[in-house]
Amino acid sequence: MSLEHNLTPAATSETQLIARAQRGDEEAFAALFGIHKRRVYSLCLRMTGDAAEDLAQEAFLQLFRKIATFRGESAFSTWLHRLVVNAVLMHLRKKGLQQVPLEDTDNSQEDAVKREYGDDDRRLLGAVDRLALARAIEQLPPGYRSVFVLHDVEGYEHNEIAQIMDCSVGNSKSQLHKARLKLREALRRERRERFEPEAHTAADKGR
Repeated sequence: MSLEHNLTPAATSETQLIARAQRGDEEAFAALFGIHKRRVYSLCLRMTGDAAEDLAQEAFLQLFRKIATFRGESAFSTWLHRLVVNAVLMHLRKKGLQQVPLEDTDNSQEDAVKREYGDDDRRLLGAVDRLALARAIEQLPPGYRSVFVLHDVEGYEHNEIAQIMDCSVGNSKSQLHKARLKLREALRRERRERFEPEAHTAADKGR
């Protein structure tokens, strides 16, 4: 049985579109754009908070230029998102924003990282309002933010993030751990600022 027969119709369709786009078929490329544009835009928006439309266009321009180099060694979406992340990180470097080196692995955190995954994190993130969380994510250094968005928002596994970010699985885990610590602190600070003025007001009224 051929490989194509083992694929779902959707996967077969995308595989065919990629092959046609690699041969210069503009209609096939337009179809790939239609399939992936929303998620690419969403990823740009979450990673930058601004310039998302321009960065999404830049990512698809890079895709148009480089699609012939796609060899199917990873999922097409993973390969595409690597182009997106590269476009975003290049944008952030040009803006001179604080970067976190991906090779900066904190091995002492490996055990703590494993304990961080699970219901406690989901409950924490679900317990605060979305605006506060969005503000906290925007305050993360770009390296932390990229891994956090890819893992906790987009749902990628660490081995996939390692491919997208061109780093090790250990780097990805360490970056996510540090991002979550920073988010916790930012959200605690947000709650203190929100509720402490109310406490002072109530105390003043009781005098």
